[in-house]
Amino acid sequence: MSGERILAACSPGEIRVAVVRGSTLLDYALWRPGLPDGVGDIHRGRVSAIMPSMGGAFVALADGDGFLPDSEGAKGLTEGTILPVRVTRAALGGKGPRLSARLTRLVPPGPVGLIERGPGAVERFAAAYPDAPVLIDDPAIAALFLGRCSVVPQAFDDGIESQVEALSDSIVTLQGGASLSIHPTPALVAIDTDSGGRQDSHGAVNRSVAPAVAREIRLRNLSGAIVVDLAGLAIRKRTALGPAIAAALADDPLKPRFLGFTALGLAEILRTRIHPPLHELLAGPHAAGLAALRRIVRNLDPDPRRQPALRAAPAVVEALQRDPVALPDLARRTGKSLTLRSDPSLTGTDWRLEQEHG
Repeated sequence: MSGERILAACSPGEIRVAVVRGSTLLDYALWRPGLPDGVGDIHRGRVSAIMPSMGGAFVALADGDGFLPDSEGAKGLTEGTILPVRVTRAALGGKGPRLSARLTRLVPPGPVGLIERGPGAVERFAAAYPDAPVLIDDPAIAALFLGRCSVVPQAFDDGIESQVEALSDSIVTLQGGASLSIHPTPALVAIDTDSGGRQDSHGAVNRSVAPAVAREIRLRNLSGAIVVDLAGLAIRKRTALGPAIAAALADDPLKPRFLGFTALGLAEILRTRIHPPLHELLAGPHAAGLAALRRIVRNLDPDPRRQPALRAAPAVVEALQRDPVALPDLARRTGKSLTLRSDPSLTGTDWRLEQEHG
């Protein structure tokens, strides 16, 4: 027995899924059944444009366009061809998802459209940790999975909840006083390390924080170009830390590559993007709306005469209304209907909870 457990903490429209060993968080992901990221979905798509300069073709799907590289089956296709494709990478910054025509099963001919959804986070972790029990705190969600699932009153204890909440912070304080500052940008993710006054040599400090850097990259699903500024070490001495950084990254299932150091002494890491990183999922009106629904469940007034109401910025209300799962899920869990009030005086992702008296 390796001791891993898969924990699924459920709230309206969202399941927070953690893999833990003892009290330590090993992996983490968000699963939003109403608006999933699409990775693993199988579609029938129509080739809409052949792009020799890009080495592939655009494929029209039922809900937008994706890109099919020549190496994944676009070579030799013609415009108008309908073919089955699988989403291999989620959409990114206005660009459609990456596709592959390499499927493991036969898909019969038919019109353009979604054929089946890809696996959610519970299924992905269950496949990655085949001996780990799956503990879910919602019987309706547990019923979707056979065999390994058990229903528990509460999936996350206070310690796991604290570790999960810390993943939204940009500052990570480590034992001994060292810290990491994590700052995603549209082009790359910058991670700065600080020794925090530790008395060790700078080389020893940086070797000791390398596992923490790798852990945060994995838990936050940071991807693409990542640069790390090491703490207080002369540029010429930094190359000696390359093996420690590469070793710390070795257990990551996405196999990030340590590329070396820039002329400025920044460690360069490249990690494949498949699912959106956590900071993207936690930003925006949909995330704000789901956070409000989670708060409603936690603070639910048992008086049946009091019905929950949510006053929110228009973008938040619209995002919740686009989600086909979240609001019905709230009603199922609470036995109460939510009144949504779109308030233009609230901006961005602002919201506040109210109550109505029956």
